[in-house]
Amino acid sequence: MIIDESKDWSGVIETLALTDTPAIEEEFIALSAEPVEVLLAEVDKERRILMGAVLVPDKKILRKGDNGYYNIMFSAETISRASQLYLERGNQHNSNLEHEIELTGQTVVESWIIEDEVHDKSRKFGMTHPVGTWMVSMKVDNDEVWNDYVKLGKVKGFSVEGLFSGKEVVDNYYSNALSILKEVVESKLKENE
Repeated sequence: MIIDESKDWSGVIETLALTDTPAIEEEFIALSAEPVEVLLAEVDKERRILMGAVLVPDKKILRKGDNGYYNIMFSAETISRASQLYLERGNQHNSNLEHEIELTGQTVVESWIIEDEVHDKSRKFGMTHPVGTWMVSMKVDNDEVWNDYVKLGKVKGFSVEGLFSGKEVVDNYYSNALSILKEVVESKLKENE
């Protein structure tokens, strides 16, 4: 996926969804007095902060479209610019549940790109995402969301809602494998003639 700066909609992430099956397959951790997934040594009373990856560079994300299944990926450059546009457009208060139910009372209070494999805030909390990953911390002030979803482990990560321009890239591995298979089949057909 790319951002086409000539289109004012391209690369704009409108909303971060709280979901139990994040497309990037990366779970967040909940920072609270009663940790949901990770026990932390020093935690303030009911901080109600979720921390996790939003987009991971070059990670294949399976999608289903009209013509079947396909993968999308985001480069580190696209992720960096998308994270900037998200804040520039003032979308840090927009959230929903499972891409369906609009929520109130959530705010992204921190947003950063991992720039170092060792010295990054995410490492302190046991996360090992690669350089170029967009991380956020979201404050959850909505009691229902915190008690009925976060504390019960019903939400596991973030998922983006936004529009991007696409660029088709042929995966050389699969392209080469298909070429070899085609040659083998053609060879066998000639043998049987």
